Amino acid sequence: MIETERLYLRQWQASDFAPFAEMNANPEVMEYFPKLLPTSVSNTIAKKCQTLIEDNGWGFWAVSRKGCSNKSDDFIGMVGLNNAHADMPFSPSVEIGWRLHNDYWGSGYATEAAQAALRYAFDVLELNEVVAFTAVINKRSQKLMERLGMTDTQDNFYHPMLDAKHPLAEHVLYKITRQQWQALSA
Repeated sequence: MIETERLYLRQWQASDFAPFAEMNANPEVMEYFPKLLPTSVSNTIAKKCQTLIEDNGWGFWAVSRKGCSNKSDDFIGMVGLNNAHADMPFSPSVEIGWRLHNDYWGSGYATEAAQAALRYAFDVLELNEVVAFTAVINKRSQKLMERLGMTDTQDNFYHPMLDAKHPLAEHVLYKITRQQWQALSA
């Protein structure tokens, strides 16, 4: 488990699956994804996240807020690291990503959790760089990437799993190196 001032980044639990499925069926949360996800697909993703953390010790962690009566019952989303899909033009790379329930947007939780994930990437995994990507039209995630100290590589690409004419197909690619992270953390 990773602990921040207000959050826990932790292993997934059975109680996280229902609120995660609710998030994945929420049009506002999924605005920059190609489609809403049915519960079965959402549960498959959560189980995969759980397995990757079991196997590797890291991945997309479940995020819960501190100060609640039971930290496992206050799931607000997921934040973490993942090996980028092999079809991506920048693979092999480790990506950072996030998805929080919209009730928790605007409170700095995504930034706080993502900073903890980057600290883990550079201090524990000793990675040389971490990337992030999103649809060109997703300005909210791009602003978060910039708050994390990531820079736009200017190497936009078309997501290989989307038709080039899809409105979400063109993506921006951000990255941060260990040296940049260390300079920001000093």
